[in-house]
Amino acid sequence: MKISRRSALTTAGSALAAASLLPRLEAADAASDFKGRIHHSVCKWCYPKVELEDLAKAAASIGLRSIELLELKDIPVIQKYDLTCAMVSGVPGGITEGLNRAAHHDSIVAWFEMAAPKVAAAGCKNIICFSGNRAGQSDDEGLDVCATGLKRVVAICEKHGVNAVMELLNSKVNHPDYQCDHTAWGVRLAQKVGSERFKLLYDIYHMQIMEGDVIATIRKSHPFIAHYHTGGVPGRNEIDETQELNYPAIMKAIVETGYQGFVAQEFIPKRPDALASLRQGVRICDV
Repeated sequence: MKISRRSALTTAGSALAAASLLPRLEAADAASDFKGRIHHSVCKWCYPKVELEDLAKAAASIGLRSIELLELKDIPVIQKYDLTCAMVSGVPGGITEGLNRAAHHDSIVAWFEMAAPKVAAAGCKNIICFSGNRAGQSDDEGLDVCATGLKRVVAICEKHGVNAVMELLNSKVNHPDYQCDHTAWGVRLAQKVGSERFKLLYDIYHMQIMEGDVIATIRKSHPFIAHYHTGGVPGRNEIDETQELNYPAIMKAIVETGYQGFVAQEFIPKRPDALASLRQGVRICDV
């Protein structure tokens, strides 16, 4: 039986809403003719010319179950279409001024104290966070400072049943000087924090640029990964035969780890029909 988000939230609160998510996703996958081994999401920022409500309608018609990197105020728009937000955005400081500076910790912790219960009440699970730029700081120092701040953050996440998820980004092309730019550093950080409520967002596009060896890295590091993003290399365009990554093989490797979360399309369509590119990307990843 399909359980609507609204009825789940009103009858049993955020815990039941989270528990009911997987059966609803499986039902939606069956209805959309997806195989059901990957739950599909899309990042809104890649479609700046498409209004959120229009994207929500299109995503629901394609069979996606999430639109992400939305702020709290945007989530009610997509809930009208029985969509969730697989990765909630809005942490202060953004990408460049993150958890690797103690001066940022109080504002980030205060924001999590405000946001975590609201994210949970909306039936969502993951909240994105960032290391920040090095700005001359060593990686060992940055790791220690991030861990100190994250231990405060995960105490909040543990209370509300949500996750803080740090994104791995490339510092070679898109985000110069970003500190969490290698999987090994992120894994060390997760081990130091020592909570299941802190994990990594493995962005396949970014990590192909920084280190390659994507499938082997996923197989090795998957216990520390909570979420995945796609993107064509080079250029972050469509994930088809025009670029160097074999996404069906990567998705099969993700499935083989036992992963049951979302994979979000985060490529920037270069074709006139952006939604056709989105449909194609989702089908490529539905292994």
